[in-house]
Amino acid sequence: MNPVTLPHLSQARASLTREIATVNEHGDSVSVSIPAERDLTVYVDKRELVTLMTLGAQPELLVLGYLRNQRLVSSVGDIASITVDWDVNAAAVLTHSGIDNIEARTAKKVVTTGCGQGSVFGGLMDEIDSVQLPATSITQADLYAMTNAIRLQETTYKSAGSVHGCALFAGTDMLMFVEDVGRHNAIDTIAGWLWMQAPALQQRTDKVFYTTGRLTSEMVIKAAQMGIAIVVSRSGITQMGHEVATRVGLCTIGRAMNKRFLCYTAPERLLLEPALAGPRLSAPAP
Repeated sequence: MNPVTLPHLSQARASLTREIATVNEHGDSVSVSIPAERDLTVYVDKRELVTLMTLGAQPELLVLGYLRNQRLVSSVGDIASITVDWDVNAAAVLTHSGIDNIEARTAKKVVTTGCGQGSVFGGLMDEIDSVQLPATSITQADLYAMTNAIRLQETTYKSAGSVHGCALFAGTDMLMFVEDVGRHNAIDTIAGWLWMQAPALQQRTDKVFYTTGRLTSEMVIKAAQMGIAIVVSRSGITQMGHEVATRVGLCTIGRAMNKRFLCYTAPERLLLEPALAGPRLSAPAP
């Protein structure tokens, strides 16, 4: 088998925050940092595809992951290059052979609950039943180790707020952390990064995805498409997110802060160690 030729990615970077003047409750002038949200219009073979709102931390990986999660390209080797130019707020994607039937495949848009993106192409449930997740599990101790790693991570959120963060773990090792104005942008960036890695890492069965955002159907589907069987969130889950996760056997864990959490689906993938949680603050409901 010939090795896949990875696309050339420009290394365009932009400032993640900017300083503005505010007035506080005492009438004092206070300088604060805010996220530097900007628009990025994606062109595929000179055809305008979509405009994403993003911080611009790793825009090439964002575009790559977006194309992957929208199922517009089936292999990273289909893409020759991705070039981002912040002078014109554009990302130019060059493919080797074009995208088959791109007009029809991008004609249907589904408005989503996501911030920073807003829509996905095609049916949300397309191909989801063909996903086969690995037989993997997570211990309560490892879950606590991951949430603690997130707590210690230096983030734009700590300095400026108003962003979502996502991380990819293998075991308890944090492989990738990214923030953006929308959780979908963050997971797409991680998907793009993962696609650029060696097959051995892509195929690891102990991958766990973490997000600060809620677990909607789109987030669950994107994680499943990456072969990730366990997803952890600082927030909660929606009804459709719960239904999709149950359908594919994906373990969703939400409200994960400090020692507390709720396992919503596939609890057989979570190896409980209740003693680690400390004493109960109140008696469990009957």
